[in-house]
Amino acid sequence: MISASAASANTTTPHGRRALERLRFYLPTVLVAALLLVAWEVAVRFLGIREFLLPKPTSIVQALVDQWPILTSKALSTLRSALGGFALGVGLGLLVALITARWVTLRQAMLPFAIAANSVPIVAFSPILFNWFGPSNPFSWMVIVAVIVFFPVMINAVRGLTLVNPRALELMRSYAASDFKVLVALRIPNALPFVFSALRVATVLSMIGAVVADFFGVDRLTIGKYITQESAAFRFANTWAAILLVSLVGIVFYWLIALIERVAMPWHISVRAQDH
Repeated sequence: MISASAASANTTTPHGRRALERLRFYLPTVLVAALLLVAWEVAVRFLGIREFLLPKPTSIVQALVDQWPILTSKALSTLRSALGGFALGVGLGLLVALITARWVTLRQAMLPFAIAANSVPIVAFSPILFNWFGPSNPFSWMVIVAVIVFFPVMINAVRGLTLVNPRALELMRSYAASDFKVLVALRIPNALPFVFSALRVATVLSMIGAVVADFFGVDRLTIGKYITQESAAFRFANTWAAILLVSLVGIVFYWLIALIERVAMPWHISVRAQDH
């Protein structure tokens, strides 16, 4: 006689099985995060850790709720800079990648400079860029974000456009395909996984760059300025609440790019593996 559990397992729809598999995949992460938060709360309460050193998670959540209108308005200002810089950096990165991938000599000449410039901390660039474009010009924030986003996108796009299968390239040539046809039918599809990997990294970098830019700009209606002001006033629960909000915005941004990736390249093995 078939047990009730076995019968229910056999009648589970594919969609339901997929949901169960996702639950099993994420459950360990959720449990570890919950245990860390509980340990954090207990340690602060019972070990006598001062609030200015490490606020309790409950204090941070309470500060987030209390300061929500202020935090969201300032976070939106920073998010606009992050999105504008993200678009600018990604657009320029892809354009330069298409140009340098076409001419080998130009690529070999530019890549060392790109790698060297990428190794310079954005904190060192920020005062210079604000001096160029103005400390109150919103474009200054966007340029700072674009600088930090540009190089990962450009380097990964160049790799994807150039590291194509030689046999596939030879097949395209045997059919007398033009350079444009090779680009559209072979190089760009091959570059998409590289580009989306860079875009996922760029979502995080864009938020970091926007907050760093806030520290040097004169606009006080930004989340970075709020963090410095609250830290100087020893209201560290508010500071952590702002950091938490920025982290949540970055996670949502990352998930949005991941969703676009699934729609743009459903044929790729990484996307098909998630669906099965």
